[in-house]
Amino acid sequence: MPTLPSLLPNWIGGQQTLAASNESFDKLKPHDGTSYCRVTRSGQPEIDAAVAAARAAQVAWADTPAVKRGEILHEIVLRMKAATDEIARVVADETGKSFKDAKGETGGAIQLGLFYASEGQRLYGRTTTSGTPYKYAMTVRQPIGVAGLIIAANTPIANVAWKVFPALICGNAVVLKAAEDTPATSWLFAKLAHEAGLPAGVLNVVQGLGSEAGAALVAHPQVGVVSFTGSTAVGKLIHQQVGARLARLSLELGGKNALVVCDDADLDRAVTWSLLSAFSNAGQRCAAGSRFIIFESVYDRFKELLLKRTAQLKVGPADTDDLGPVINERQLNNMVRSVSQAVEGGGCLLSGGGRLNDEAHAKGFYMSPTLLEGIDPQAEISCRELFGPVAILYKVRDFDEALALTNNSPYGLTACIHTKNFHRATRFCEKVQTGVAVVNAGTFGSEPHMPFGGTKLSGNGSREPGTEALNIYSELKDIYLNIDPAQL
Repeated sequence: MPTLPSLLPNWIGGQQTLAASNESFDKLKPHDGTSYCRVTRSGQPEIDAAVAAARAAQVAWADTPAVKRGEILHEIVLRMKAATDEIARVVADETGKSFKDAKGETGGAIQLGLFYASEGQRLYGRTTTSGTPYKYAMTVRQPIGVAGLIIAANTPIANVAWKVFPALICGNAVVLKAAEDTPATSWLFAKLAHEAGLPAGVLNVVQGLGSEAGAALVAHPQVGVVSFTGSTAVGKLIHQQVGARLARLSLELGGKNALVVCDDADLDRAVTWSLLSAFSNAGQRCAAGSRFIIFESVYDRFKELLLKRTAQLKVGPADTDDLGPVINERQLNNMVRSVSQAVEGGGCLLSGGGRLNDEAHAKGFYMSPTLLEGIDPQAEISCRELFGPVAILYKVRDFDEALALTNNSPYGLTACIHTKNFHRATRFCEKVQTGVAVVNAGTFGSEPHMPFGGTKLSGNGSREPGTEALNIYSELKDIYLNIDPAQL
């Protein structure tokens, strides 16, 4: 078990600090509801101090050659590799997921860090031609300044790496608002980063509530770029505030992602990926599959297989379990209420539907794996992200109806189709209104070198990670070199 401070502090200017108010809040373990740690409750003074520390450190960090910045990030990656089990244990304890899944997530964060550390040797601009004789044209990347990063709690170490590494390699200093439900993961990452030699003030971590510390960070006039992962409702508010001062903004928001099962699909494979898409990580993915759209000719058989496999799922925090709890009781209650309202409105509950109250689960925040059918595609539960292990089955006649229903959503993050037909698969990928399209797998599964993001209410068009994230955290400057032929 990693040793954590009894009161989890901030990291500001390389020092661990508490809130000036001395206020704190309790972080509970999702798997049993007991206290994990106390967390300092920061607000405007701590955000001001963190931004000031970042501004003071950023000039020297930007002057550090990108290759050298990459070497320092590589040292952080090496520290993460050496502390893989420690990080995974913190992630597992904070989220309630199994140690096995937390270790897999940590491995993904390490891969992402390695990718961006290497970008220090490839921070490309471009050299091109000019229409004027004796003139040369090129572009270079330059940092923006202070990056304000706000992350979600569902995959905490992956989310930290997703934003911190590209922001740093571009030469920005960072103020990271830790997710209030996973504060220790961000604290531990900052500890490892400082031990690896990252200069003080280049990475600052502020603990606190979103409505207090997060809101103060978004509103701070000296934060040049804000990157937020979270709900669409909060993303809209951030968009208004950051847009008012014309700062750079990246929004990675929700999803109501469809998985289409065609009449020629391998049903066993489709069921396996449907279960993973809907229920792995307790459905707490922006890319989770929450809408299963099935051709009517295979609907009954698919449903039969799906219900049989769902009934076999094991719920708990062990490596032998298939899914764990949701992150907090508030989220759990929202899910139960939404499902109850859908059933009252005429929907049919096929499995699950409520909180698990048996002796093994009653103290934790466990939502039973839930499947519904007979729901109107325009009903609230069909159009709102629940961020939990809840999915709905819809019956369609053919490919055209399946594609239309997939696109009939306020979100546009990911979508998947299961078919053996090359022509269907190609047409689906071309016409589906999402940022990610998948054939014969799940609705999730991003890779460090690939861009991720969505359309409609799923984001504002930005893409992280991949090299596309460099466009978020850097400015392009045109440089023109003119020579005097008389001086030759």
